[in-house]
Amino acid sequence: MQTGAILNDRALVTLTGPQAKELLQGLVTNDLDTLQEDGALYAALLTPQGKILFDFIIVLTGDRLWLDCAKAQRPELIKRLKLYRLRAKVEIAESHLAVGAVWGDAPLPGLPQDVIVFDDPRLSALGKRVFAPRDVLERLLPNSGSSYHAMRIALGVPDSTDIPSDTVFALDAGFEELHAVSFRKGCYVGQEVTARMKHRTSARKRFLIAEAERPYPFGTAITAAGREIGTLASHSDTVALALVRLDRLPEAGKDSVAMEIEGRPIVLRKPEWLLL
Repeated sequence: MQTGAILNDRALVTLTGPQAKELLQGLVTNDLDTLQEDGALYAALLTPQGKILFDFIIVLTGDRLWLDCAKAQRPELIKRLKLYRLRAKVEIAESHLAVGAVWGDAPLPGLPQDVIVFDDPRLSALGKRVFAPRDVLERLLPNSGSSYHAMRIALGVPDSTDIPSDTVFALDAGFEELHAVSFRKGCYVGQEVTARMKHRTSARKRFLIAEAERPYPFGTAITAAGREIGTLASHSDTVALALVRLDRLPEAGKDSVAMEIEGRPIVLRKPEWLLL
């Protein structure tokens, strides 16, 4: 069965001009030289200290690059890109197109030729992304992203809402396993820290799937023997994502030490795609 949703929390930025690809190549974590026509890459723009400022999906169509980003972050993302642009021949603008997602086994419904459709580059289970005029998406997809977010949370995939700006390292967010980091490309902002964490195996946190007795707010602490081992991120009913300290999990996993949230039991499990 196929399911779809309009993602009202997502928005698009476009980059055009002869140096658009070159500009992004020197900034983001993934290798744009591997980006094919009508293909997509997942990537992030980091601080010099290696923490995520923005994450987005990059799509190439013709001479235009599209960034599928968090709608709330779009103004700051454009501002940051223009700061890095300097004298490069690149035009950076908002797009009026809306973003949708379709996942499941059935074929896509008939779409106009100018609609952009591509596989989500993070996981095949996330299905396809669709860029189209909003009225087109409204005829095809439900006007709610709640089913999509429930699906991605059940898969254990963090999204922009789970990653507050300048707080989480790229590898801590599972960006290597989600195909967002290239270790073969040239320099980019935050590369040195990211490479060092990779080669020293020093990533200390990961997003795990959390199952509780009831929903809890973003940022609620998870404890074991009175010691904080992580915090909750976004949730769908009683299932949530949790950013957890890996170095504190062994002691929390002992039979005599229960993991709790506000004094109630909570279960953590690893997403299938995550390597630990």
